[in-house]
Amino acid sequence: MHRTLVSLAAWSAMAFSAQAVAATAASPCAAASYRMADGSTLDIGPGAGDQLRWRTPDGRSGALQRTAGDAWISTRGWTGQPDGHRMVLTDCGKRGISVDGMKGERIPLRQIDTRFSGAGATLQGRLTLPPGDAPVPLVVLVHGAENSSALERYSLQREFASAGIAVFAYDKRGTGRSGGRYTQNYLTLANDLILATREARRLAGARAQRVGYQAGSQGGWVAPLAARIEPVDFIVISFGLAVSPLEEDREAIAFDMQRAGQGAEATAQAMQIADAVATIVESGFTEGFDVLAEVKQRYQHAPWFPAVRGNITGYLLSTPEVTAREQGPRLLDGVPAHYDPLPVLTHLQVPQLWIFGGQDRDAPPGETLRRLAVLQGQGRPISTAVYADADHGMYEFELDAAGERVSTRQPAGYFQLMTDFIRGDALRAEYGQARPTSAR
Repeated sequence: MHRTLVSLAAWSAMAFSAQAVAATAASPCAAASYRMADGSTLDIGPGAGDQLRWRTPDGRSGALQRTAGDAWISTRGWTGQPDGHRMVLTDCGKRGISVDGMKGERIPLRQIDTRFSGAGATLQGRLTLPPGDAPVPLVVLVHGAENSSALERYSLQREFASAGIAVFAYDKRGTGRSGGRYTQNYLTLANDLILATREARRLAGARAQRVGYQAGSQGGWVAPLAARIEPVDFIVISFGLAVSPLEEDREAIAFDMQRAGQGAEATAQAMQIADAVATIVESGFTEGFDVLAEVKQRYQHAPWFPAVRGNITGYLLSTPEVTAREQGPRLLDGVPAHYDPLPVLTHLQVPQLWIFGGQDRDAPPGETLRRLAVLQGQGRPISTAVYADADHGMYEFELDAAGERVSTRQPAGYFQLMTDFIRGDALRAEYGQARPTSAR
């Protein structure tokens, strides 16, 4: 299964697993984007272990495994199932590639590495520029909750640049090659983002045209806060929320119950678990474990109990108390559990595009869409779009034999929707499944 690490259980597995870190630490070939003979583009970057991963602007993706020499074979999405595609990366793509017999050449993107001062920490960043010297939009990529290196893992830094958009990516504090202590404090991260944007403007110079943010998941709390402090020209928020982290957890549980076909009574009972979890989080993982244990004991044989997943709740239900007491404060270091984003959004005049997955289990968008609709009605410059079949991370999926979701691709139209908004173009009526709505 593939999804962005907003779920605390998944985040924990990544943060504290040496095997997981080792598996993603090195790539067998350098990341690059290619222009194919038919004019299309293809990005190839790090995959899991000794694999590579390819992506196209229409949302398709696959894992690449070397077979012999420069030859690689592809599997569909994250399924591990062969998709019939074969690639030849001559000298790891330095001298071109061939995809099912079609030739391609590496796009000569210009990359400038830099170290700059964040809010009390030195951070590592990289500006990626499209070929040429014409003015272009500049987008700064804003992290989610993950603790991995953006410079190593974010394919958008090359994909946007291949589409004619300058991109600045950086390792947030405490990750990759950046200094400082890892934190999820939104104000600290917003200040880092502001300083990263200043560095991006400095490096891009006269080429920087419109400047703004593309933020995923937790970045949906950070980017508007940064833009309220120091305005930018646009914000794209993918699978982020306009509710607090604890409200996110409750909404995720409610969505669990809905998908399981449970009614109001079961949902109310499941919310007793959410209440106990909130007590634990609010106490800094020192109190409330006895209440959680009692609620688990009371409902563990209820037909709805196996469906409870939530977000923070899923981690606490599956983790022994002694482990949660030790890990929890680090996993949620600095997170303002009751953070209310509405005061910022209510007064924010920066044009925003919010994009959601209709099947997002980690960050269900229902209440966020309702709140944004109110702001749209008040004339705030907000556009929204929903991809009905996408989970968190904006990934479509299928179910495996065990009933678990396995990611297959990103929705058609998703990348084009973002690029059009970043360029300042008028949005189309449709982008694949999504039909954007704007302020009235």
